[in-house]
Amino acid sequence: MFGSNELKQTRFYQDVFAEGKQEGRQEGRQEAKLETIPQLLGLGLSIEQIAQALGFDEQVVRQAAQPKY
Repeated sequence: MFGSNELKQTRFYQDVFAEGKQEGRQEGRQEAKLETIPQLLGLGLSIEQIAQALGFDEQVVRQAAQPKY
């Protein structure tokens, strides 16, 4: 039976851990981009310009621009 330390040293554990870490980073980057959308609209950029600059679909930008209640 594997103990905690032995399990953490397996290739499978390390690969899964690294993959989860990478996904978390990507989600964090996407969240940060979404948070900038209202500011970019405030600077006068259009929905289309923001979508192109951030690599989002225009519908995603429209949704992020909606006020949160």
